[in-house]
This record gives sequence, C-alpha cells and structure tokens, in this order.
Amino acid sequence: MNYGEFSKRLETITAITVTPFDETTKAIDWDGVAANVEFLIVGGAEVIVPCGNTSEFYALTLEEAKEETRRVTELAARRAIVMPGIGYSAETAIELGRNAEKAGADCVMIHQPIHPYMTTSGAISYYRKVIEALDIPSVLYVRDPHISDEVLVEVTKLDKCVGVKYAINDLPRFTQTVRTIPAECGIAWICGTAEKWAPFFYNAGARGFTSGLMNVYPELSQAMLRALRTGDWETVWQLWENVVPFENLRAKYNNGNNVVAVKEAMEQLGLRAGVTREPVDPLDEQDKREVTRILKSWGKIT
Repeated sequence: MNYGEFSKRLETITAITVTPFDETTKAIDWDGVAANVEFLIVGGAEVIVPCGNTSEFYALTLEEAKEETRRVTELAARRAIVMPGIGYSAETAIELGRNAEKAGADCVMIHQPIHPYMTTSGAISYYRKVIEALDIPSVLYVRDPHISDEVLVEVTKLDKCVGVKYAINDLPRFTQTVRTIPAECGIAWICGTAEKWAPFFYNAGARGFTSGLMNVYPELSQAMLRALRTGDWETVWQLWENVVPFENLRAKYNNGNNVVAVKEAMEQLGLRAGVTREPVDPLDEQDKREVTRILKSWGKIT
C-alpha cells in the first residue's frame, strides 16, 4: 500500500455511524445499522467509522463491536473507506484490529487509551504496539489535553500511522504540532470536533473533519467541505452559523448530549436511530424541543 496516497483520501468528511438500540431490549437493531450505512453513503460519505464514540463504542460488548465492524464493512462494499474504531487494552485493540482486517476494513482508528494512569512513554508504547501488530494502516484519535505532543511526534514516524483525528480544541497547540511533524510523514490531519470547529482547524492544517451531522443533514456537511476547499469563506461562515446551534446542543452537559442529540434528530426525521445505552439517557423535553426548532430552521421538518 502507498500510505501517502491513502492518507490523502482521508482529507474529507469522516462520518461516524450510529448504533440503533431497540427501545425495549436495547439489543442492536441490525436493520437500522444497514439503513444508517446506506444513508451515509447516499449522502456522499467517503470515510465511514463504525465503533466510534458516536457509535457508542464503549457501550458495546467486544463481540458486538466485532460484528458491527464486519457488517458495516460488508454493507459499505468498497463504496467508502471503512475505518473501525478499536481500543481498550493493547491486546484487545489488536484483537479488534485483526477482526477489522479479516472483515476487509481499509484501516482502523485507535481510540485514545482510557487508562487513568498513563505516561507519555507508555502511550507511545501502546500506539506502537497496536500499529505494528496490524497489516492495515492506523489513525490515532487524540482527545485528552493532558496527553503530551511528544506522543504524536513519535508515533507519526511509523509508516502505518496515516492520520490523526485531533479532538483537542487548542488551535495554537494544534498548529504547532502540525508544523513540528514533518510533511514527509504523510499524516492526514482530521479535525475531531466536527463542523463547528472545522473552519478553524482547516486553516491550521486539518483538511478533513469528523461528523455526526452527516447522519442527519449530509448536504450541510458536504457544502461546508466544498466551501472550505474552494476558499469560499462567506459561504463557510453562513453554513457555520447554521451548524453551531446543533453542535452546541451536542456539547451540552460536558458533551453528554453528543450522541443522543443526533439520535433524536434522526428519529424526528423518520430515520432509524433507536435509543442510547447507559450511561447516556434520553434528551429532556427542553432539549427535544430545541432539536425540533433546529430541524425546522433547516427546513427539514415543518
């Protein structure tokens, strides 16, 4: 594989799937998963991430995560890059990564370790161990501001590290990191905090961004990507103003609404999203009304 060419394909919208859970049993609704993947592909998604945080990765059992990866990869049928999320212990991440390889996924996204006692050298060892154990390339997902920039400097030297999903909203720090890591490393920098932050990160070097909004209003996400690529900043900021209320709602309660706001919007549009699993509760009535107001402002419902 030409890793440099592959990383360039990641400079786009990274669409995170939702995992629909049955309202009574909270079992995965696999028909709903299939409908979600098809919606994303029809909406123009070029990179799809099952087992991301919007997919409620940490609410899935390992077997469910493996099955979601297998099914989404099969459903995508090479129409989009499939980048399953993997994580937990290094050995578990490798197990999930090998499952992704066997399923035919194109690459993996390594969730940042959630261990409460992490050192810089330990994080480097974790990422290196997982990346080197897999044949397909890896993208790092970084969201904890306490993680040292040295981790990225070292891990991005690996050939099979092709991208970084950067979800720390510290633009000077991100800019310095991008400028520190040589272009020869061929890293695809991805804004990990969606459309609200995408214009700012784009100017600092992130040519792609993640999106939960793609599950609701893909046309809006795609329009922002086009405007960013063409330098049409008047359009970028008009679109940004439309996006911000929804992303602010998702960020409420220390991002506690992140997934459930997307699911509520999908359900109000007649799409299959199902409920969330613990520890995420349904939206309260006030926030549900806000979802309705936003969808009306977009002309998605009357």
